[in-house]
Amino acid sequence: QLSEDVERVSENPADEREGEMEVHEDASSVILPDSELGTTAPSLRFSKTCLKNVFSVILLFIYLLLMAVAVFLVYQTISDFREKLKHPVMSVSYKEVSLYDAPGIAFYPGKARLLSCKHHYYDHIPPLINPGQPGDIECTTQRINYTDPFTNQTMKYALVVQGPRDVKKKELVFLQFHLNGTDQDFSAIDYLLFSSFQEFINSPEKAEFMKDCESSYSSWKFSGGFRTWVKMSLVKTKEEDGSETVEFKQETSVVNYIDQRTKPRSDQLFFVVFEWKDPFIQTVQDIITANPWNMIALLCGIFLALFKAADFAKLSVKWMIKIRKRHLKRRSQVMNHIS
Repeated sequence: QLSEDVERVSENPADEREGEMEVHEDASSVILPDSELGTTAPSLRFSKTCLKNVFSVILLFIYLLLMAVAVFLVYQTISDFREKLKHPVMSVSYKEVSLYDAPGIAFYPGKARLLSCKHHYYDHIPPLINPGQPGDIECTTQRINYTDPFTNQTMKYALVVQGPRDVKKKELVFLQFHLNGTDQDFSAIDYLLFSSFQEFINSPEKAEFMKDCESSYSSWKFSGGFRTWVKMSLVKTKEEDGSETVEFKQETSVVNYIDQRTKPRSDQLFFVVFEWKDPFIQTVQDIITANPWNMIALLCGIFLALFKAADFAKLSVKWMIKIRKRHLKRRSQVMNHIS
């Protein structure tokens, strides 16, 4: 029987294949329930894809917001730089010195006469022996006549005296003037400070030098019957074109002079003291706080962030499109399979 069965199979192989195909077709035609098809897995996969898409959209909006902030920062940085260029900041620095360049003190005494002039140290002025009488003139002086720079008609007479130099020893210059009489109700002597007495001595045109000084510097007064104490400080100002101007700041104190001469006098006595206030030279200059290199570095960083954000946004959009296409492809495959 076994040999007969084998011979039957070997004689009819096509019939056997047909039987197997019928079995497979019957199996495929069987409709399985939903629990057996595994509908839970595609729904979970779809929810994860949706979350990823939502997260990508949120990231894209965040980077667009960051790009807007970066653009605003670029605009604000450029605006601040232009504003700082228009409005420089005043910078004040101090330089300590032991010796000053001796300033020039130009007096305009009029009818008054210089009685004495001395250099004293350590802020000590000895009592006057013969006030109102000619004394020692130990200062370096120079007399000069020149025309008034503002009218060019009036002749002016100036007595130029060398000022103090040694600030550590508190060098001061003490001067005494005498005026026999005046027609005015108030008597005073004008004086002018300029930066360097040596420049005045070395100048070939001293009259022109004094005219320039009077045009550039301010003048002050000290009154008769008092001792006027002038403490000077030097201020150097650097202009935008690189030039440097010098001016003096003063602190003055006035002390009443008690005239102890035996006989009443109708003349006027003038006493004035010049001393440096401190050993610091004040330098003032305008500086621009906006540094172009800092601005360039900031702009480079901002533009780099913009390019990186744009690149990320581009990749995010490509990834979203790719995920969308893949999802549509799978959906079409499932629909085709179901149909």
